[in-house]
Amino acid sequence: MNSRTFESFGSSWGTWESWASQPLLISGEYIGALAMSEPNAGSDVVSMKLKAEKKGDHYILNGNKFWITNGPDADVLIVYAKTDLAAVPASRGITAFIVEKSMPGFSTSKKLDKLGMRGSNTCELVFEDCKVPAENILGHLSKGVYVLMSGLDLERLVLAGGPLGLMQAALDHAIPYLHAREAFGQKIGHFQLMQGKMADMYTRLMACRQYVYNVAKACDEGHCTAKDCAGVILYSAECATQVALDGIQCFGGNGYINDFPMGRILRDAKLYEIGAGTSEIRRLVIGRAFNADFH
Repeated sequence: MNSRTFESFGSSWGTWESWASQPLLISGEYIGALAMSEPNAGSDVVSMKLKAEKKGDHYILNGNKFWITNGPDADVLIVYAKTDLAAVPASRGITAFIVEKSMPGFSTSKKLDKLGMRGSNTCELVFEDCKVPAENILGHLSKGVYVLMSGLDLERLVLAGGPLGLMQAALDHAIPYLHAREAFGQKIGHFQLMQGKMADMYTRLMACRQYVYNVAKACDEGHCTAKDCAGVILYSAECATQVALDGIQCFGGNGYINDFPMGRILRDAKLYEIGAGTSEIRRLVIGRAFNADFH
């Protein structure tokens, strides 16, 4: 289940009809997806081109969404579309819709052949005169940006748990290997350079873990900030990539072949610097938060 989808079904935005899918999402019987990005609208998501035109008591959706996690498997999707093409700023013309896979005019393309995270199916969504009931608007007409933004901070925080797991996995594989492999008459873990790798990997993991847990605790207590939610995924994602690279170096030639797990850890880690907001966007969020304190 896509946790971002379920969060959008919250009481702040959902209609009575939208709640019908919640038990199925919670139980795992239904798989959810969130559709914001398009082939030419990633970080600049408000430049989306998917259009929704009112026809009687329905909206007709035409366009595409891209890089959609769970896209090939989703039973219910939160889809963002333009209902007012002339709105200024453009964000004021976006509406969130609840779309079910059985709705006429909705289809998916083949799975994308990704570098990593291959266990998570991702694809393009196609809307060709897709007929969606007007009652399936989530929130309010042309106010979809509020639905979109309401979950971003918690999404970033939740995603930060992924890099923690990848760093732990890298350590779990690298440390035993360093104390089993021998070179020049001793275990390679006893060479100072390899001890340095172990120290760097361990301290990055522990620093990230404390940062993520502290921000999670603050959010539980009602002190959630965009600055720190962006910070935890920014820092943990970049550390995970570096820890995976260090892990590959610990394995030497074996780290570069797919019979060993370090390459997969690296490929999976890299997604966290790109998906759900790039590292560059996260830095902008943090910088703008500081600047806002001086306005």
